[in-house]
Amino acid sequence: MVEGKSIHELKIGDSAEISRTVTEEDIQGFAKVTGDFNPLHLNQDYAEKTIFKGRVAHGILSLGLISNVFGNILPGPGSIYLSQEVKFLSPVRIGDTITARVEVIELIHEKRRAKFRTTCSNQKDQVVVDGTAWTMTPKKE
Repeated sequence: MVEGKSIHELKIGDSAEISRTVTEEDIQGFAKVTGDFNPLHLNQDYAEKTIFKGRVAHGILSLGLISNVFGNILPGPGSIYLSQEVKFLSPVRIGDTITARVEVIELIHEKRRAKFRTTCSNQKDQVVVDGTAWTMTPKKE
């Protein structure tokens, strides 16, 4: 069984990232799973009349990429995503390639807690999501 990094294996500055290009299928699937059928995400005619001038991906879709990093890379399998503070800075659109990045900024060894700076950037290196999150790291004997 693969296990992520324990609190003792992490250090300030450790980081990891993944990238994914947002597709029509991603937006449709996210709407179906969550029940969020806001026309801003699904209806081009409606979305063109908004401040975004077109459809945008659900903001939480980007946070899902951060969850991917936490659960699969850093800290990795066995970690628990505890909390997230987030600001959505710019819209994400179909065809954007989003890079989700996490970086360790604080460690609380006795509680197995790691605080991360969390960002999502698009293919133009524009930060579209910025925040901080806490995870509980896997327990290793």
